[in-house]
Amino acid sequence: MTFADSKQRFSGRVADYVRYRPSYPSALLDLLRSECALRSGHVIADIGSGTGFLGELFLKNGNRVYGVEPNKEMRQAGEEYLASYDGFSSIEGSAEATTLDDSSIDFITAGQSFHWFEPDSARREFVRILKPSGWMVIAWNDRRMEEAPFTRAYENILERFGIDYKNVKDSYPEAERIRGFLNTFSQRDLPNDQTLDWESLCGRLRSSSFTPTEGHPNYAPMIEELRKLFDANQKNGQVRMDYFTRVYYGQMKASA
Repeated sequence: MTFADSKQRFSGRVADYVRYRPSYPSALLDLLRSECALRSGHVIADIGSGTGFLGELFLKNGNRVYGVEPNKEMRQAGEEYLASYDGFSSIEGSAEATTLDDSSIDFITAGQSFHWFEPDSARREFVRILKPSGWMVIAWNDRRMEEAPFTRAYENILERFGIDYKNVKDSYPEAERIRGFLNTFSQRDLPNDQTLDWESLCGRLRSSSFTPTEGHPNYAPMIEELRKLFDANQKNGQVRMDYFTRVYYGQMKASA
């Protein structure tokens, strides 16, 4: 699903996003080294790069990273967050129009952003900028709910109070949708988690594009339910949010 305002949804949530969103595990690099022969000399285009969490992983690996981000506030936050890395370049662009050169990229990455892309236009653009042997990597931090009661209860709060949570959730990338985007396709799940105090848990909630902001009728009851959940589950003033980082990776070629 493509949202008309998708490129601006996070404009008022940048500070919370930077401080409270989960990062990506270093095991992702190990996976790509093993499966895709990733090395430090490869050039990365991080599409929908946002505040720079995924890009930083590759910068620490010694890669050159072009962060392509259409949202001005998110792009500026990423520039500030990654300012110490000489290998980072910030690009005002989108999945559908990256402004990058033909056949210039070894790996295209998309962290927590693939569902915002317009599939046909983005695929044409990615085929254009990728080298013939290039790879695409889609990474997604998803809350682990089956064996994590706290995380499942947090999900219930989102479902009850989120403004358009069902629409956003329904747009999350499913395997079959990604399989149609890539010519070769593999999937792995990597463990990930966050330890959050009360302030961090509130910030994590506020960072989501679908949660009500202060002043909305749903905001106060949402925070009240979150406080109850925190108090019932905290140990030494902290709770743990369990995720798996779902990784899809494969190669692309022009459609026949």
